[in-house]
Amino acid sequence: MLKVNKIEVKYYGVIQVLSDVSIEIPDKRIVAILGSNGAGKSTLMKSISGLLHTENGEVSDGEITFNGKRIDRMKIEDRVKMGITQTIEGRMVFTHLTVEENLEAGHYITGKKSPFAKDCETIYSYFPRLRDLRKNVAGYLSGGEQQMLVIGRALMTKPQLFMLDEPSMGLAPIIVREIFNILQKMQKEQGLSVLLVEQNAGAALSIADYGYIMENGKIALEGNVTDLKNNPSIKEFYLGIGKQGEKIKYGEH
Repeated sequence: MLKVNKIEVKYYGVIQVLSDVSIEIPDKRIVAILGSNGAGKSTLMKSISGLLHTENGEVSDGEITFNGKRIDRMKIEDRVKMGITQTIEGRMVFTHLTVEENLEAGHYITGKKSPFAKDCETIYSYFPRLRDLRKNVAGYLSGGEQQMLVIGRALMTKPQLFMLDEPSMGLAPIIVREIFNILQKMQKEQGLSVLLVEQNAGAALSIADYGYIMENGKIALEGNVTDLKNNPSIKEFYLGIGKQGEKIKYGEH
C-alpha cells in the first residue's frame, strides 16, 4: 500500500534528519517503527502524512507512493482524502469541545458520506467509556480517555492507512495494554493498514507483523516480529532482557 523509497529529509533546506530511508507498509498489516528519542521516527511519519511541511521540512530526495501514486509533494488535505490519517504525539484533542464534538470534527472530513450517529456507535463499540463521556468536555478527560478519543476521531475519517505516533506515552501499563488490544481488534475488523511509531517496544511488537529499527535518521534493522524478538540486541536494548536472561515486566520500561 505505502512505499517510502530512499528518502532524505531536511529542515530549512540544510539540516538533514533522514538519510536513505526505505520502508513498506503492506495492505491490512501492522508495521512498527522503533527507536530512541531523536532517531527520526516522528519525522518519517510526518513525511508520509504531510505534516513535515508545517515545520519547514521537506523530502529533498527519494519518493513516497501510496497505492502507486506519488504523495510526497501533495498537500496534507489531499493525502487525508486519499485515506491517510495520523495521530500526533501528545494526545491533541480539541480541549474546549465535547467528546462527541471531537468525533464530529473527524467525521466532517469524510464529507458526511455516512451517518454520523452510526459512525459514532462504531467508535463507542470499541471504546464504551467514550459513550458514557460523550457530553463531557475533552480537556477534562484522563490521559487514557483522551488517547481513546484521539484514536476514535482519527477513525471517523475512514482511513486506509492509520498512523499513530507514540500512543503509549505517559499512560499506565494497564491502559497501554487495553488500548493496544483494542487497536489490534480494530485493525482486523476494519481492514486497516497501521504504522505504529513507538518507544515501548514490548507493546508495539505484541501487535505488529513487521518492524523497523531506526537509529540516527536511518533504518538500522528490519524484520518480522518473531525475528526481532529473538534478536539479542533488540532483547537487551528494547525489550529489557539482559545478558543473564532477566526480563523487565511488560510496561515497566
